[in-house]
Amino acid sequence: MSYTIDRFFGASDLDTVEERLRSALADKGFGILTEIDVKATLKKKIDKDVGPYKILGACNPGMAFHAIGVEPKVGAMLPCNVILRAVNNGVEVSAIDPVASMQAIENPKLKEVAGQVRDLLAEAVQAA
Repeated sequence: MSYTIDRFFGASDLDTVEERLRSALADKGFGILTEIDVKATLKKKIDKDVGPYKILGACNPGMAFHAIGVEPKVGAMLPCNVILRAVNNGVEVSAIDPVASMQAIENPKLKEVAGQVRDLLAEAVQAA
C-alpha cells in the first residue's frame, strides 16, 4: 500500500502549484497549521542544499474533532502533511494517506474517519 496520494504538475513552478493546492485544500475544509521550507531549513541548520521543498501541515478541524472523539491519542498523528517538491520538469505534490498512517491503531471507527479524510485530500490534490 502506498502511503501518499501523489500528483505531478509538469512545466509548473512550486509557487504556482502551492497557491492552487492551498486553494483546493481550503475548498475541502483544510487549513494550514504549519509550514516548513525544507530547503531554507536545511541550508540554515546544516549548510546543505536541496531543491525547492515545502511541507504543509493541513488540518480539517471538523474531521480532526471527529477523529479525536473516537481515538483521543490520534492527535499525535495530526496534522496531515502535504509536500510540494521541485522535480525534473515540474512539481510533485504528495499528501499523506491517512488510512495508511493509521494502520497501527486498531479502531474501526478511526479507520472510517481516516477514509473520509483520505477522500478529501485526494480530491484536493486532484483539484489543485
